[in-house]
Amino acid sequence: MRGLHADTGYLLYRLGLRSGQLFNTFLQESGLRLRHYAVLRFLSTAEGTLQRELSAQLGYDPSAIVGLVDDLEKLGFAERRPSPDDRRSRLVALTGDGRAFLRDTDEAGQRVTNELLDPLDAAERESLHALLQRITEGGRS
Repeated sequence: MRGLHADTGYLLYRLGLRSGQLFNTFLQESGLRLRHYAVLRFLSTAEGTLQRELSAQLGYDPSAIVGLVDDLEKLGFAERRPSPDDRRSRLVALTGDGRAFLRDTDEAGQRVTNELLDPLDAAERESLHALLQRITEGGRS
């Protein structure tokens, strides 16, 4: 019978837990969680995104996105704007304060990633990143 650490899925789960713990500890002072940070990072690459697109891209339940955006809006890090294509829809956009928060936390976030990946050399980190990206994107190359 295989041992628990022979199961790749379990190891990915453990890595995810450890990553979440480290990032949430790093974010604790700001009152945000990793899920908020992921929304902010995604929004930093877009001019505005529909909430349903955020849900699909991040893999979060649509109802969770509503709460996360509400939290970010209260902090002034994101705002909802009318969609030019559909007046019933709202785009979520990063604010100047949200961009400043990301700039201020970028170095600390990189330190968390470096701590998590400390056992790997630079080439292994690149390989791991490429493999995880391929898996996350559903095997598309």
